[in-house]
Amino acid sequence: MSNGRPSQAMRYSWVKRLSKLFLEPKDQEQLIDLLRSASQRHILDAEALSIVEGALSVSQMQARDIMIPRSQVVMVSRDASAEETLKLITETAHSRFPVIDDDRDDVIGILLAKDLLSAVVNAGKFKFDLREIMRPAVFIPESKRLNVLLREFRARRNHMAIVVDEYGGVAGMVTIENVLEQIVGEIEDEHDIDDDAPILQRNGSMFTIKALTPVEDFNEHFDANWNDEDFDTVGGLVVNQFGHLPERDEKITIGRFQFTVIRADNRRIHLLEMQMLQEVEQDSDPE
Repeated sequence: MSNGRPSQAMRYSWVKRLSKLFLEPKDQEQLIDLLRSASQRHILDAEALSIVEGALSVSQMQARDIMIPRSQVVMVSRDASAEETLKLITETAHSRFPVIDDDRDDVIGILLAKDLLSAVVNAGKFKFDLREIMRPAVFIPESKRLNVLLREFRARRNHMAIVVDEYGGVAGMVTIENVLEQIVGEIEDEHDIDDDAPILQRNGSMFTIKALTPVEDFNEHFDANWNDEDFDTVGGLVVNQFGHLPERDEKITIGRFQFTVIRADNRRIHLLEMQMLQEVEQDSDPE
């Protein structure tokens, strides 16, 4: 006989529904808050949290957000000789190059360094047409979502796409590494700057500098007198001077140094190109 009290099954069902009401996230923002809370309670480690946040952010980002700008894309002319192309490969250490016809908006294919080397070895000579060994180029709009692009990269076993604007002109280039770095952070390979030598001289006045380079090391290397009390790294100091998190290709001049952001994501900058300008009377400290 019922005594008017809810049964154990009813109480369990009510508690289960109430738990879902409070625990199940209703949107992505609530999900991230729950994950951050779990990280604070040491249920989820910081690295795993960063990867999850990166994976979630990828679905909200477009190719234009991470593409290498057209001005920074190293391209090869269809008429370039094997000698010229091999020299370019050696100088840049890149493995893939867009091949252009008459101008930089006319990409006709992609040259893989390994294909060129194989052709040289097999042919035993340097006389051949690049168009015979280049591969088809993949073109995507600037608005392509990164999560969709990553799926297409995997499905097609492709590592590079040419980004075109609304008029059909080349806006830039994006690689699978660019997309993955939004999820797992910076991916370093054998061509990146070594941690033991974070400042690399490109020519007389041009340098590539890791954003995590200590300000103290920068001062010593360039005979500068930047204040290292407020900021430990060059990247932190540069971001402070920008007043916002800069995007790729943004420039800023600090004293006798001009910085260009050449690698960044939606969380921090990774790599800077720096040009030393003409000496000024006094090397002003960044405030």
